[in-house]
Amino acid sequence: MEKSRRAFIKNTVKGTAAIALGGILPGFSAKSYASIMGANDRVKVGMMGVNSRGYALASNYARIPGCEIISVSDVDSRAAEKCIAKVNQIQQKRPVAVPDFRKALENKELDALVVAAPDHWHAPAAILAAKAGKHVYLEKPCSHNPHEGELLVRVAEKYKTVIQMGNQRRSWPNVIAAIREVQAGAIGRAYFAKGWYTNNRESIGEGKEVAVPSWLNYDLWQGPAPRKAFKDNLIHYNWHWFWNWGTGEALNNGTHMIDLMRWGLDVTYPERVSSAGGRYRYKDDWETPDTQVITLEFPNNTSILWEGRSCNGRPVEGSSVGVIFYGDTGSLIIDGNAYTIYDLKNKVVKEVKNEQTIDARNLSNPAEDLDALHLQNFLDGIRKGTALNADILGGHQSTLLCQLGNIALRSGNTLHIDPANGHIKNDAAAMKFWQREYQAGWEPRL
Repeated sequence: MEKSRRAFIKNTVKGTAAIALGGILPGFSAKSYASIMGANDRVKVGMMGVNSRGYALASNYARIPGCEIISVSDVDSRAAEKCIAKVNQIQQKRPVAVPDFRKALENKELDALVVAAPDHWHAPAAILAAKAGKHVYLEKPCSHNPHEGELLVRVAEKYKTVIQMGNQRRSWPNVIAAIREVQAGAIGRAYFAKGWYTNNRESIGEGKEVAVPSWLNYDLWQGPAPRKAFKDNLIHYNWHWFWNWGTGEALNNGTHMIDLMRWGLDVTYPERVSSAGGRYRYKDDWETPDTQVITLEFPNNTSILWEGRSCNGRPVEGSSVGVIFYGDTGSLIIDGNAYTIYDLKNKVVKEVKNEQTIDARNLSNPAEDLDALHLQNFLDGIRKGTALNADILGGHQSTLLCQLGNIALRSGNTLHIDPANGHIKNDAAAMKFWQREYQAGWEPRL
């Protein structure tokens, strides 16, 4: 029965396009369509990490016809209960709580795992899921370090699983159109791109070692990361700013913009990377930079610059987050799901506005309707073999650019890169950051 269901998912669903996002007929709910389509072609999904971004993703997946969330895994029992209640409300079917996602992977009915746990868990969890024969929707960044990213690419090739990274702007219609404009010569030859992210994050203070809360499985939360004592200013969000678990603003939010810039300039690996920055605003436990500039230079005579300001939200080009491409006949700005083209005299040549509401400062769910397009693309990749808008190879390539920026900053060196594979050349100090140390017995393996 299970084999026939999986075969059905891969080989059918001709009607899926008609009932995809935006195609639900008046008077029909997602549950009604799920009943019409039947259980055979439903993609059964497990959620891993549902406190913030994972909660938003679960709500979104539960609304998509032909998708059913059957399990919720989280080390925080409160977060799991909240997510289960929300999913039950939407899909009218209660998913099972499976605190340890590894147990969820043992379920033969499970088709895919959505990984939205902290960064240090992204690649290890995706690798375990792929080895268990499951497809993976993997939140950005796809890895904590370059070594893990390369493992992910090899895992996808070896186990033939669909792995999509959550750089969802790859599926936003006006962003796709904007990138096509850049590549089609709307601003001449695009040779420089600048991206940015700004916010007004508060100090995280100095944490105190306290007892682990009863609702938290802290050992499983740390997972592959070397063990550190629990502090009261770590969970849930502030782990982003500690190197043991997080990757800083560059990969937290910079990944999205650097991915767009790499896409627009049609580049893969750089030949030189430099970065400057530090923890400037407050004196507290925050380890990663709150202010950072990353510069990447490519063999085709183009370059990318990303600016991150976590603690000063002054916008750039009128936007808290965005990208601008510069060419020899003009420039193009992408702001959310909108874009504007200017000539060299700063006259507006074309303006395409966004019809959906986007809140760039929303930490978990800034653009739900647009993101659903990306989730649908992932499900179509499973069901119909549809080409992914953000496959894991491209996800790794964009993630790596951010990681190289962090490595340049942490090593204090300008990195010289092999543009054929993205590897650092002749720099032992920088290579210390290529791979992390793991808690014994938790190392990710092919």
